[in-house]
Amino acid sequence: VQLQASGGGLVQAGDSLRLSCKASGRTFRRGDLAWFRQSPGKEREFLAAITWGSGNTHYADSVRGRFTISRVDAKSTVYLRVNPVTPEDTAVYSCAADTFGYDINYGSNRKYDVWGQGTLVTVSS
Repeated sequence: VQLQASGGGLVQAGDSLRLSCKASGRTFRRGDLAWFRQSPGKEREFLAAITWGSGNTHYADSVRGRFTISRVDAKSTVYLRVNPVTPEDTAVYSCAADTFGYDINYGSNRKYDVWGQGTLVTVSS
């Protein structure tokens, strides 16, 4: 499985943003996909995860209510919507997949065995 994140760019504070993560390679029908971000000088931060089969979602407390993760099976794509964006959301956003179903906390980097290339989001005030 390969992951490709897209949708980043320059946005204004208060706008809405949707990022995409497309899975390719072998059919991905189980496991979990997650979004992380990393700002300069900070550690990678877990944002949200979705279980592909059930559609169950999991959010970091810091983003709950403002971030929404979703998926479209037919497109093998997971989305992350941010509404509204703030300057503090400036970061490189990456998606990751747990294709083995590891019983590890969703927020742990160790849970995910496939990582996509990140997409940069810059929010102007």
